[in-house]
Amino acid sequence: MTDDYLTTVLEEAEHVAEQHDKVARTTDNQTHEYLRYAVLRILEGQADHIPTGWTPIDGITVGYGTDEAMFDSWGSSEDWWETVPPQEACTRFRVFFPDDHQTVPRIIVDVMAALGAWRVWIGSAAACGSYDHRERREVHYLWPEGHPVEELLHERLSGPAEAVAPDGGRTGDVRDRLVVDDTAQSQDELEPRTKRAVTESMDVSLLSKGGRYEVQSASGNRYEVDVAEEACTCPDWQQRSPEGGCKHLRHVDHEIKRGRVPRPDGRLPTVSK
Repeated sequence: MTDDYLTTVLEEAEHVAEQHDKVARTTDNQTHEYLRYAVLRILEGQADHIPTGWTPIDGITVGYGTDEAMFDSWGSSEDWWETVPPQEACTRFRVFFPDDHQTVPRIIVDVMAALGAWRVWIGSAAACGSYDHRERREVHYLWPEGHPVEELLHERLSGPAEAVAPDGGRTGDVRDRLVVDDTAQSQDELEPRTKRAVTESMDVSLLSKGGRYEVQSASGNRYEVDVAEEACTCPDWQQRSPEGGCKHLRHVDHEIKRGRVPRPDGRLPTVSK
């Protein structure tokens, strides 16, 4: 059963990475954040991927944060810390459930076991000062950063190793096309979109591994470029899909080749030209 729930957690975390990636924009450990949010969605019955035959339990809510931050917020007066003191680089999940359950609902146990978290406390929610949950109980789990489940998710998000080219790009991505002609003697010889790609001022930032970038043009407009899918959200690409890509796609291609932005696999450039 744990394997089934692990698959569920990983599939939902993939969905989070694709559809709710903003939850991890401000963290250095995106896989950890995707997994935390996936657990919340599964237990609260919001997930797109749930185990076969599982019926969500009404009344489950999930809160989480770093263990040290929770200690700073709640202080040492709570008896949570008597069992296990605050842990570095750990997430503490607080899972609330109706108090008509005499034991922790099985769905909570199975999901947390699949994640690799361990239970450290259980008691009355009201006893912890959670006045909005007076007729509820809560159970706490700790889950360390760097857990092997994070690597499993990373592999899913990155794709198979053979799909990554030696220079850090993805085989078949936009960089396999010579959209910027290195043999051209001058910019005047470049195709118009390519000329704009290399001459206009644009800011590029990597949104996620796999080749998703954000491009801000000189006008202030922002577009999302996917070099793996060879697509852009700009009107030129959406309406005309020009061969060789729009100027934003070509600009990202140019910046990657010149080592000015992170490569599609997220690695920092090794050269600067």
